[in-house]
Amino acid sequence: METGERLPGSLKEKAGRPLASAESLCPIPLREGGEPGCWEDAWPLQPEALHMCLFVEVNLINEPLVIFVCATTGQGDPPDNMKSFWRFIFRRSLPSTALRQMDFAVLGLGDSSYAKFNFVAKKLHRRLLQLGGSALLPVCLGDDQHELGPDAAIDPWLQDLWEKVLGPHPVPLNLDLSPPGVLWPSKFTLQFLKDTPSSGPEELCAAGTDPQGPPSELQPFLAPMVSNQRVTGPSHFQDVRLIEFDISGSGISFAAGDLVLIQPENTASHVQQFCQALGLDPEQHFTLQPREPGVTCPTRLPQPCSVRRLVSQYLDIASVPRRSFFELLACLSPHELEREKLREFGSARGQEELCEYCTRPRRTALEVLCDFPHTAAAVPPDYLLDLLPLIRPRAFSIASSLRAHPSRLQILVAVVQYQTRLREPRRGLCSSWLASLDPAQGPVRVPLWVRSGGLTFPKTPDVPVIMVGPGTGVAPFRAAIQERVAQGETGNVLFFGCRRRDQDFYWEAEWEQLQARGCLTLVTAFSREQEQKVYVQHRLRALGPLVWELLDGRGAHFYLAGNAKYMPADVCDTLLSIFREEGGLSDPDAAAYLAQLQRTLRFQTETWA
Repeated sequence: METGERLPGSLKEKAGRPLASAESLCPIPLREGGEPGCWEDAWPLQPEALHMCLFVEVNLINEPLVIFVCATTGQGDPPDNMKSFWRFIFRRSLPSTALRQMDFAVLGLGDSSYAKFNFVAKKLHRRLLQLGGSALLPVCLGDDQHELGPDAAIDPWLQDLWEKVLGPHPVPLNLDLSPPGVLWPSKFTLQFLKDTPSSGPEELCAAGTDPQGPPSELQPFLAPMVSNQRVTGPSHFQDVRLIEFDISGSGISFAAGDLVLIQPENTASHVQQFCQALGLDPEQHFTLQPREPGVTCPTRLPQPCSVRRLVSQYLDIASVPRRSFFELLACLSPHELEREKLREFGSARGQEELCEYCTRPRRTALEVLCDFPHTAAAVPPDYLLDLLPLIRPRAFSIASSLRAHPSRLQILVAVVQYQTRLREPRRGLCSSWLASLDPAQGPVRVPLWVRSGGLTFPKTPDVPVIMVGPGTGVAPFRAAIQERVAQGETGNVLFFGCRRRDQDFYWEAEWEQLQARGCLTLVTAFSREQEQKVYVQHRLRALGPLVWELLDGRGAHFYLAGNAKYMPADVCDTLLSIFREEGGLSDPDAAAYLAQLQRTLRFQTETWA
């Protein structure tokens, strides 16, 4: 991972090799919690070294020093790979002196556009104090929304951390300082094959589903795309698609509120451009071998694999590169001028300039490589998986119910495209890839699988639900309404907002038909159809008496989905005003009422930045 100024030399051997075990690494066990791709760039250790630092929870009480790196998911929830530890650390049976021998520090990775910003890190820090641990520093709150990214908070925090750590916990005698910029060996070696394999292991790896269980990330279902329809008007600024998949025979089952994860691909033109820049033959095949024992190859990558498949389906060449990308490129560069610029971008002092060059205009890794042609041409293939992250699956709210559409799965996709100061428009990898697929031109299959989402709807009969879903935020509520109507539930209230009725009113005919049948109360807000803009929170406030009666009188559940920027806070403020004016509550009591709804899961949100 990251080298140079962000990596204390005491954590590397003289040769710069990653260390072989937790015992020889350093006296700092690391506990990481985060979905793949979020913590690696924040903590300056090789990923395999990090994983070797993980320890069994019961040994925690014996550790003198632990650094925790954690992310927050969902509605303030720990990531999947942290849940076991989370259950352990919050056991009521743990005595208040359980961690009295431990010095600790917590580094949180979050996004301040979400209401539960770094909630897990904050809660973990408090819990460790409750158990007698001694905090070396206040919790560090890395923020993706900062224009310099999480590094803005992490850089000074790490500097303070090492000053605190290296006094009471000196470096082991068998370790020595390594100068900044020393190149670590690659995690893997690519062994190119002289002959193209005669069999088709790549296709075998990708096709079908796991007979032992439902589709998953390791074995996605290649779902036939049935339709791909634009549902916004031709003059509307955004292309939004309603896409339907056939999931017959997949073993996939889902409920309202669940998510479908889709594994996208890079465009053919970008793959060709990347291979040309690095001097790679896309048709050449290779096998991947880890350098260190205990390191596993990416599980989805077939062996052997073609360069084309590696670049098109695995390497995220369209992502905006992080600082570690520039640090590694600088170590690999044979060109003096390019190397000096890359070092500057990878240094703490160069973060403002890196932001201006890369982060702010959303320049991609592929574009950076094209800007540094001598360096790109010299990148050893062995370092491809160190340099570039793997393409991560994208999650979409499922917009249909199996009760209404058996053997079908539908999603509502806003195609991401916007302009920065760069000549080429910026495009979302997954949404643009999906929009480019046309099942009318021939069979199209998309790798996907399903997981539980953050929204759960009441199973008790006759419990009303209030749903606020402007724009594409309405998608999970369509699934919920279809499911509830099929079960005979009529207490469905939907607040939907968009710009104009004739441009982006998704499922207008379906809503009106349900309303005519008495199955739905529909409240709309068309923000651009009058001089004064009207949003869902305004319509919510206008129907304050109904909202209060449903929540306080009938025990309704309240749901909110959509963009995280302003709308969730505006809706919460509106609810507080309704509680005060319609319920006669004081400010503290209104806030407590809302908090109680959240604790009992009668108020749930699903938002995205």
